[in-house]
Amino acid sequence: MSKTPQRVRGTQDIAFEEQRRFAHVLSTFERVRALYCFQRIDIPVFEATEVFARSIGETTDVVSKEMYTFADKGGDSITLRPEFTAGIARAYIGNGWQQHAPMKLATSGPVFRYERPQKGRFRQFHQIDAEVIGAAEPAADVELLVLADQLLSELGIEGVTLQLNTLGDAETRDAWRAGLVAHFEARRGELSPESVERLAKNPLRILDSKDPRDRPAADSAPDIDAFLTADARAFFDAVTAGLDAAGVKWTRNPRLVRGLDYYRHTAFEFVTDGLGAQGTVIGGGRYDGLIGTLGGPETPGVGWAAGVERLAMLVEEAGNPSPAVTLIPENLEAEPVAVRLATALRSAGLVADMAYRGNFKRRSELATKSRSQSRLIVTPPRIAAGGASNVGISLRANQPHEGGDAAISSVVEVLAATFSLSSDLLAPRGAQLDAVIEPWSA
Repeated sequence: MSKTPQRVRGTQDIAFEEQRRFAHVLSTFERVRALYCFQRIDIPVFEATEVFARSIGETTDVVSKEMYTFADKGGDSITLRPEFTAGIARAYIGNGWQQHAPMKLATSGPVFRYERPQKGRFRQFHQIDAEVIGAAEPAADVELLVLADQLLSELGIEGVTLQLNTLGDAETRDAWRAGLVAHFEARRGELSPESVERLAKNPLRILDSKDPRDRPAADSAPDIDAFLTADARAFFDAVTAGLDAAGVKWTRNPRLVRGLDYYRHTAFEFVTDGLGAQGTVIGGGRYDGLIGTLGGPETPGVGWAAGVERLAMLVEEAGNPSPAVTLIPENLEAEPVAVRLATALRSAGLVADMAYRGNFKRRSELATKSRSQSRLIVTPPRIAAGGASNVGISLRANQPHEGGDAAISSVVEVLAATFSLSSDLLAPRGAQLDAVIEPWSA
């Protein structure tokens, strides 16, 4: 006997309540991004490997350890996207979108990283992403941060802190880097082997090292404030003033950094203590040098990304919408009639379920199990006087569930408009309506 196929490690099957939370995050993101006039775009799930190697940085863990890279049948090196920004930057350059700048863009979908699976982290996971490309003004940073704050608010996620820092302009960054190198060189013997390696390649990353051997040297390192130019300080002040004006609470984290040289000015993370040690739910920053790194014209940009799974873990139970009506065919002969009625109701925007298994008693139980607001019992067509076919329907509120009376009114309205029921047949007796649709043609 062949072995039963198993799910690949680090992947997931998203269903039931978990899927409803997942879908709620995505639908809320789509609604909120539209409020801010961010255009939806979709980009390929894989790119030429150099797109990520050049943009994310060959020395980063993502590129060196975590990317799913393979040679396709033509011998080209292809990588499943580990994030969105690089692909969006590639699209901006390759499609000549410079003529549309500044652009406010949003997307979502699966991303892939070969890392140790843990709570809320998978090897195939999903992100939502928002970017502003072509705007050098701090107002772009503010709008992105306010968008993220409203998204969290509308998802009902509480206890999240916006941590904010500045990485300064190019002059600031160069001076700070030199100061850090001098500081860490004087303490080389105290550093972990990994941080000694970073000292030559990417000294800023030592600041957020999780190795306890690095913390004394990292905690005593000079902050960027001592190196800020007047322009860099003014940019950061404008961002914080905009957040204050929008009522977005924030806190300064001078150790929040981005290691790659194309990052400028604003760096930020929305952090919660509701997910254990891995507390970041939204993270991003300004990347004014990225598009130039990929061979395009020097173009400012700022953006953020958030893990859908991690956000979904923080939202309240999404709940499964109750049908407005469950149609119950009296027998097999009534099923075609019920299908036609269900189609009319759904076309009018009403949620309708169909009980199509078992005897009449078992079909009736579905209306209760699904918490349907009402039930519509359908009898098969019968030959009336003159040879016409009549169909009997009995509509009743599915008490004690809420919304039954409103559901009856909506269903009656649709049936009356679709099948020209006479008004005298539409007067409900209590919580029940009995009517005949005539003549009936299948």
